[in-house]
Amino acid sequence: MPDLPFRSLIGDPCDLSRRPVNVAVSALTIRRSATEATFVLHRRDSAKVAHGGGLYHVMPVGVYQPTGSGEADHADDFDLWRFLAREYSEEFLGEPEHRAEHGPLDYERWPFFRALEEGREAGAVTAHWLGLGVDPLSLVTDILVAVVFDDASYDALLGGTVSVNAEGDVIGHDRFDAEHVSRALGSYPMQAAGAAVLAAAWQHRAALLPAGRSE
Repeated sequence: MPDLPFRSLIGDPCDLSRRPVNVAVSALTIRRSATEATFVLHRRDSAKVAHGGGLYHVMPVGVYQPTGSGEADHADDFDLWRFLAREYSEEFLGEPEHRAEHGPLDYERWPFFRALEEGREAGAVTAHWLGLGVDPLSLVTDILVAVVFDDASYDALLGGTVSVNAEGDVIGHDRFDAEHVSRALGSYPMQAAGAAVLAAAWQHRAALLPAGRSE
């Protein structure tokens, strides 16, 4: 900070007791099989997004917001897993943004959410909190998450992944191994949160994946 006098004027950007923040969730999605694991990246289109255009990121990503402005919407939507479910349907499956136009979104009657919940309860889908980070440029705060799908659950839930969504291009499946993770971190123009969650997931790969599936 002594070398950044202008930035120093705002104080410690990691001190969340002194400033309000818009919290985003950046989720690395991993598909695992008996022999390998792969991960998905997203190339954000500058013409479609206000932030991070032209950069690679993980999927799904979103700034938390409720589906509506009512108190019931805030109460029902203030849940990380429900928020992620909405982002998965929008970014992977190309569905329109979910809005509570006729009352709060009924998650229990939403087939995709029910299937996602069943996979999580069965252990075929696991979500892992990896940390909380502050973007060094924009000061946006990101919750860093890894979501691991067994191959059958991934194919059933996300097998219809689009190649282009409302925010950019979906970049296939890179192998979750030392070579491909290092290439993404070292060669791709990665958004800070995407690089952070990918590096953290690789660091903690033994906890995310069974032995023999991460190397």
